[in-house]
Amino acid sequence: AMLRLRLLTWDVKDTLLRLRQPLGVSYAAEARAHGVQVAPETLSRSFREAYGEQSRRFPNYGRGQGLGSRQWWGDVVKQTFRLSGVHDDGVLTAMAEQLYHEFCSSRNWELLPGASETLRQCQQRGFRMGVVSNFDQRLETILCHCGLRQHFDFVLSSEAAGFAKPDRRIFQQALSLAGVPPGLAAHVGDDYARDYRAARALGMHSFLLCSGEQPEVPSEHVLPTLSHLLARIEK
Repeated sequence: AMLRLRLLTWDVKDTLLRLRQPLGVSYAAEARAHGVQVAPETLSRSFREAYGEQSRRFPNYGRGQGLGSRQWWGDVVKQTFRLSGVHDDGVLTAMAEQLYHEFCSSRNWELLPGASETLRQCQQRGFRMGVVSNFDQRLETILCHCGLRQHFDFVLSSEAAGFAKPDRRIFQQALSLAGVPPGLAAHVGDDYARDYRAARALGMHSFLLCSGEQPEVPSEHVLPTLSHLLARIEK
């Protein structure tokens, strides 16, 4: 029997869009533009450390602590370069500002295979569509630049919602924005805990975008690519 769905909600990063190149490569290029040589691998390692620490201290872009994503990311970028041996405050500030804007553009993002096509087909079938993403306020702009914004009735970032997945309240906000009960909604994402399991805990349907085996997920809920989605819904 075909799933009776009225709403599809979507994760963005690594579901619809992914980085064109490793983060360390983008950061190294920015450093070179400021006359600083740092190895991409060093920056990648430092970034993981800086991002992890900042996420623990100030979850969800420090929204609850009055930080906001611009300052939050500025601090992550500066700390990434400090851990990589760059200490010139003027250069750190300039790079942080520049990178915050760079990652707003389509230059650093590319669509996953089947993303545009699948979104268009879902829209044609008459589903309401929204984004539910652990992302900062730049998300709307990024989706516009990447040509995806027009597919969605709403874009709900964790920074705007005040809650990050797997918190059920971000999904509840999405459902109330759409005026759809959980049983008539499905969420699509690539993270087992934050996307697949979190949506199901609320009574939504969900699909996991995932190339490998997922023992804890029934195969009919797994999407090897986005192009598998409509067949899973309609079978």
